[in-house]
Amino acid sequence: MSIQWYPGHMNAARKKAAEAMEKVDMIIEVLDARVPQASCNPMIEELRTFRQRPCLKILNKSDLADPAATQQWLDFYNKQKNVHAVALSCKKPSDVAKIPALSMKIAPHRGTALKPLRIMIMGIPNVGKSTLMNALLKKRVAKVGDEPAVTKMQQRLYLGNNIVLTDTPGMMWPKIAYPSDGLMLAASHAIGSNALIEEEVATFLADIILARYPALVAARYGMKTEGIDGVSVIEGVAVRRGLRIKGGELDLEKAAHIFLQDYRTGLLGRISLETPESRVELLATFQPPPSLSDVADESAEDAPEENRDDAISRRR
Repeated sequence: MSIQWYPGHMNAARKKAAEAMEKVDMIIEVLDARVPQASCNPMIEELRTFRQRPCLKILNKSDLADPAATQQWLDFYNKQKNVHAVALSCKKPSDVAKIPALSMKIAPHRGTALKPLRIMIMGIPNVGKSTLMNALLKKRVAKVGDEPAVTKMQQRLYLGNNIVLTDTPGMMWPKIAYPSDGLMLAASHAIGSNALIEEEVATFLADIILARYPALVAARYGMKTEGIDGVSVIEGVAVRRGLRIKGGELDLEKAAHIFLQDYRTGLLGRISLETPESRVELLATFQPPPSLSDVADESAEDAPEENRDDAISRRR
């Protein structure tokens, strides 16, 4: 199953972000600590690298992730040029309170009354950007919801202490190169439910958790995990929850939803779906993904013949 999700408003959001980035000093990119690299938008990386903007990567929802895996990711990102990474929960005021000081260290030439520090907050949908904005400003200024793509418009807000924040809508990218990335993002609720089949996503998730955290499955659902696969886990959830449809068959759709919710809310335990090591293994099994410009080329080539020249000329 290959999941792709790029609603029309995200293309407009990308263009506005590219324009606004010229007038900011640094980027805060919010990632999901359970899937840091899968939730890292290559378009954001491309834009900020082009503008040579430093980045504070926040591994949010770290209270839901495996602490050992999170530390590996922090070590990985903190070795990168112009990047500083921290793990926290945007729902904890004490964690969020650290961010202004960290930002001032990253851009020490700004932060005065004449030259306020201008920060753009970016990330894919449902990683916690709006929660972070509200916590930083200590009031509700951004709509928060347990669905991807709640924020639709860019907004500029004054934090105080000579810091200006620009909040951006959650942005996906036109083509997810690796099928497992799409599935991990879907499992972590970063992709709209209309773009996925929950049973397939839950089965994929169950296979990963069986391989890495079998004891958590056994503890949560009281099932033996030796010799079973993801399908068996979803069936087991249906049996233990008494989920059946008319005719007595197992309600696997409802069981899949329960399993996904247990992972998303942390009821299954602290779980990370990828590590730097597993990422290396993933990349080794695939050809290099197409660049974002190549994706645009494909889009132009797929256009009707009468529109193709116009599409290509617009890119030039």
